[in-house]
Amino acid sequence: MTATKTKNEMLCAVRAYLRHRLFGEEAPLLSADPVYDTRPGLFVTLHKQGELRGCIGYIEGVRPLSRALYEMADAAAFRDPRFSPLQAEELEKTDIEISLLSPLEKVDSYLDIEIGKHGIIMKKGMHQAVFLPQVAPEQGWDLKATLRHLSLKAGLPVDSYLKPDCRFFVFTAEVFSENEV
Repeated sequence: MTATKTKNEMLCAVRAYLRHRLFGEEAPLLSADPVYDTRPGLFVTLHKQGELRGCIGYIEGVRPLSRALYEMADAAAFRDPRFSPLQAEELEKTDIEISLLSPLEKVDSYLDIEIGKHGIIMKKGMHQAVFLPQVAPEQGWDLKATLRHLSLKAGLPVDSYLKPDCRFFVFTAEVFSENEV
């Protein structure tokens, strides 16, 4: 469990980074906390007035947290293909959420997935899609609805999750946002 002080620092650093990018303010520096040397999976999610505004991340830890935090903040704000780049006038209406992910675990069946606890990766052939653990509860979806939406997100027919060649991986996430810390 990440300390509240460290969570606050990460959230403030992401906001300061976005201010740096949008307004040319000084780039933020992180403390020497050893957590920044770890390599967890990481997502940065932006909400504008309660609506999704950007969400990009690394499923697995490919970079130290100190670097990944800024890379994913940049990607969520300016390179999420579902949205236009974040504009300066939007920043004050935008809330930041960070998800630190556990390592992936393969599950034998989609029936082993626990909604609200597990993030899900579905893979079928060359197609794959991911939902963070908070997505299904936020949308009010049960397991079947979640997997149907995940199939569609992967660009597959809605019932693809039922096919024997469909594989599932799960993870948990420590999720925190400016509204909660």
